[in-house]
Amino acid sequence: MFERFSLPDVAGVSRRTMLGALVAGVVGLVALLLFSQPWAALGFCAGLGIGMVNFRLIQRSVIHVGERAEENKRRPLAVNTLGRMAVITVVALGLLFIKPPLGFGVIAGMALFQMLLLGNVTRSMMKLPPLTTADTADTTEQAVAVPDDGGGEG
Repeated sequence: MFERFSLPDVAGVSRRTMLGALVAGVVGLVALLLFSQPWAALGFCAGLGIGMVNFRLIQRSVIHVGERAEENKRRPLAVNTLGRMAVITVVALGLLFIKPPLGFGVIAGMALFQMLLLGNVTRSMMKLPPLTTADTADTTEQAVAVPDDGGGEG
């Protein structure tokens, strides 16, 4: 499904997600400050920032691993992702125990960033032309293609 997702689509998703996160950060900051929650406001903006940095690191990691000549490209991506997720989780939980409003704000900001990203990816996928049965048959044949052994009958 994602093989039809082109590079301009990725750039558009990235741009819309970052702009959406910036707008959400400003709105969230103002709203939480109006409710006298400065720690939650700080955490919310920090969570959005962590989401942005994580997204950029994922993009960089995919490009870097894609340039490698190795056949197994999933393992380095999995290790990088697992490491980033571990650090983010430790930071979020640590802040939650140290200053609960700050920790909840971070978690809310990261969650909102992921929802914005998912929404923008979905929007771009919905703009693609529908997948036809011919497209599905082509990918199925490629996935299960059996090489001909030259024996004639099949």
